[in-house]
Amino acid sequence: MTQAKAERIEMNQSAFEKINNTKVYWLGGGGAMINSRGTVILIDPLLQDFDMPVLTEAPFGVKDAGHIDAVLITHCDNDHFSKSTLLDLKDQIDEIHTTHYVAQLSEEIGLEAKGHDIHDSFTVNGIKITLTPADHAWQNDSPKHSKVRHYEMEDFCGFRIETEDGIIWMPGDSRLMQEQLEQDPMDLILMDISDSRWHIGLDGVDKMAAAYPETPLLPIHWGCVDAPEWKEFNGDPAVVKERIVNPERLYVKAVGEAFELGAKD
Repeated sequence: MTQAKAERIEMNQSAFEKINNTKVYWLGGGGAMINSRGTVILIDPLLQDFDMPVLTEAPFGVKDAGHIDAVLITHCDNDHFSKSTLLDLKDQIDEIHTTHYVAQLSEEIGLEAKGHDIHDSFTVNGIKITLTPADHAWQNDSPKHSKVRHYEMEDFCGFRIETEDGIIWMPGDSRLMQEQLEQDPMDLILMDISDSRWHIGLDGVDKMAAAYPETPLLPIHWGCVDAPEWKEFNGDPAVVKERIVNPERLYVKAVGEAFELGAKD
């Protein structure tokens, strides 16, 4: 299988400084960074030590990161819950928010985290964040992982992030759910475009894009891991653009390139 490869733009500590709008950066894989007028939020940061070869590196390393107001973790897979990344960033992180199960895993490695129920809301510097549902319990189909525990729906989530400049939705790794097609309008979707059966899949991308026909889409979860036979890492924005409603609102960004919300007043 030929893989689409993401480009990369290097980021530095200036990306963490106070700004007069909101910028969203794809960090590669399923990760993102939001700087909303100086409040910095990382979602599922994987900056180092992944156990598979990569095509595209993260846009900055842990030594280049600035202050982080909050980290949000959608689920326990190691390309989303990177223990190495979080441990090396711990002195720069004010808060970690996630599901109850991942909060337990975080505390087991010495990182304090706040666990939440699905649909719970909390605030970070006035930014309202709500957990949205996700269906990604692939471990229950795995002979190896199902011996650890039975994974529940509440172990996986997405995040709806309401900033001053607009609403950002990270659905997280998930098979398509009807509730995901019935959200209140948002201003940006971080869209997983991988075609795996435990992810949204291309048919799911079509349906989600049609449910929110005017919402900008930032494709993620593609072009970064060197694994030609793994559908989970092999989305292609060019394929997606040919299928969705209003394809001009698919913004294909390099890893580390900003998508801007709000006026620069």
